Amino acid sequence: MTAETKKLQSQLSRGESTALDDDKESSYSGELPQLKGEKLQAQAKDVTYLCPFSGPVRGHLYVTNYRLFFKADDDPPFSVEVPLCTIFRIEKIGGTTSRGENAYGLEISCKDMRNLRFAHKQENHSRRVVYDRLMQYAFPASTGKPFFAFSLKEEYENNGWEVFDCESEFQRQGLPTDCWHITKINERYELCDTYPALLGVPSSVTDEDIKKVALFRSRGRLPVLSWLHPNNNASITRASQPTAGLLNKTRNKDDEKYFQAILDANPQCHKLLIMDARPRINAFANQAKGGGYETEENYQNTEVIFLDIANIHVMRESLRKLKDICFPTIDDAHWLTNLENTHWLDYIKIILAGAVRIADAVDRCRTSVVVHCSDGWDRTSQLTALAMLLLDPYYRSITGFEVLIEKEWLSFGHKFSQRYGHGDKNYADDQRSPVFLQFIDCVWQVTRQFPCAFEFNETFLITVLDHLYSCMFGTFLHNCEAQREKDELKVKTNSLWSYINSNILEFKNPLYAPYLHQHVLFPVPSMRRLELWTHYYIRWNPRMQAQESEEQRNRELYFLCEQLRGKCDKLQQEIDSRMTDLEVPSSPDAVSVHSSNSNTQWTASAV
Repeated sequence: MTAETKKLQSQLSRGESTALDDDKESSYSGELPQLKGEKLQAQAKDVTYLCPFSGPVRGHLYVTNYRLFFKADDDPPFSVEVPLCTIFRIEKIGGTTSRGENAYGLEISCKDMRNLRFAHKQENHSRRVVYDRLMQYAFPASTGKPFFAFSLKEEYENNGWEVFDCESEFQRQGLPTDCWHITKINERYELCDTYPALLGVPSSVTDEDIKKVALFRSRGRLPVLSWLHPNNNASITRASQPTAGLLNKTRNKDDEKYFQAILDANPQCHKLLIMDARPRINAFANQAKGGGYETEENYQNTEVIFLDIANIHVMRESLRKLKDICFPTIDDAHWLTNLENTHWLDYIKIILAGAVRIADAVDRCRTSVVVHCSDGWDRTSQLTALAMLLLDPYYRSITGFEVLIEKEWLSFGHKFSQRYGHGDKNYADDQRSPVFLQFIDCVWQVTRQFPCAFEFNETFLITVLDHLYSCMFGTFLHNCEAQREKDELKVKTNSLWSYINSNILEFKNPLYAPYLHQHVLFPVPSMRRLELWTHYYIRWNPRMQAQESEEQRNRELYFLCEQLRGKCDKLQQEIDSRMTDLEVPSSPDAVSVHSSNSNTQWTASAV
């Protein structure tokens, strides 16, 4: 045992708080399980966790460069753990004149629906040390500390950074074709710094055309290909709003010709649908800011449809209301009324309905669709990703869903750092909004209606959301592909997909039957079919937790299904072997095994 460790233990035994200098590393972990690269920064004894469900619990509080960890002193074992970047606000409660056993301490608000409160004894002087370390490591973007993703030294069997390759994904979709090709015009992110390096564009347009169109689109985000139907050539392209200005007076012939090129790329299509994610009134209002929308008068052979999805500020307020009714207590008597007043499920319904409308147009109507909102990185990502999930069974596999997130969210510049305030102590920033959370919620709603169509389970979706906040991996850091390339995240951090794909059985859906769901999914976006995702939003309430572990049940079901599939495969092999051994009778008097007089049918379906 080192002298430093002995000193730490001695201070703890006297009830003192301890803090480590930044250049020192503690090997003492006590009851704290640590990841490779995780370092203890502060700890305190005689801290009381004010549990909203079971009352005050006394124990030890640890702060590392990754998490806050509280462990109760008494049996049965009880602990609370929060990744530091999941915290969005830390407040001191009480002062030197505060009276009462638990009136002095810290209140911690989290992005995952929790609020935690810890009481400290004033005479121990532990609050200041814990508060200082929490502020340093929970908000690295504000304090200059590195995100934990750069310190994590865990090794995984799979390299998640290799999951997505833009060119390979375009090739999977059949590109290049006579009508679509891949351009490297944005290879240095000079055309549009929030777009990926490789873009799918109509084959008939030149690089000069592309540059002119980008100048007319907000943030340079011109219409580019997201998905191409394998059979009917209908496409989904995504963009930002045109900079048409007041009364849409500013026209751009190059932009209008570009839309015609998208239409011409689908010979079966005579009208191009423009799905504007915004409410019509919001699109009108954007004209005053230099934005706007397409008109059917200026854009020939098009139809403009507004999908009425509210902006980021409305969604942020809706989530705040939802958190208020879910944690710490639930008012059973007024639950349905309170839930309705949040409008959360109303917004989920509207987003899902928009995606279904896009999928229906592309598949059943064989119509190409252009999707945009204002800047094309929030509601647009929700709609294109959900529509592609419904249209393409590949995206319903674990790897395919990872590719979908990498492609439609990460490479196309959804501002993860800004929308979720990674490491930023300015919790009042009005640019924060639960856009990606809503997308994952919509995916969960679809899995409820089609439980056998997805390879991944609920644990997978919750894990993605947990590490959206945790900053343990480099996957969701920064706002666009260009920033991630500049900071070499693929070299300096691990991917979330490395962790998931190295522990794949934990995230597999035992009911997955891909052979039954190679078609397009059309979920019903009705309030009758939607429900609150309680396993996510209310998971911290012990009264809402299932008595049986869902993870354990899924694991057992998965292994049972694998055994049954193995038996089916073995029976099929025996059937094939018997069919091969049967000799075709040479005599016309011989009876065929498929004779109408025979009840034997050697088919897999009989098994």
